[in-house]
Amino acid sequence: MNKKIIRTEKAPLPIGPYNQAVSINNLVYTAGQIPIDLKTNNICPGGIAEQTRLVILNLKAVLEAAGSSLDKVIKTTVFLKDMNDFAAMNVVYGEFFKAESAPARSTVQVSRLPKDALVEIEAVATI
Repeated sequence: MNKKIIRTEKAPLPIGPYNQAVSINNLVYTAGQIPIDLKTNNICPGGIAEQTRLVILNLKAVLEAAGSSLDKVIKTTVFLKDMNDFAAMNVVYGEFFKAESAPARSTVQVSRLPKDALVEIEAVATI
């Protein structure tokens, strides 16, 4: 087993005892990303569409630091504060992950996310 800790300044840094991602052999497992704006260190303004876009961009930065990319994602888990936001989240998600090559995905509603974010996404990708 070849475990490597992934860290990048291009995505929000961990706020607890975890890492942005861990790679093992040819896979990378990301921590859940929330819509933290690196310039303000706060949740980005706007609704679910803006937050989803920033979450995926943060996820992209972590994946790239691991030597991967959004194109190599094989599974995502989407955590929504409100399942009524599913359709709007899905539109933005579809801008980054095209249906014909999209990863497997689970989407669940949760009662609360860090910093009261509306969405959090984690991923597993190949390197």
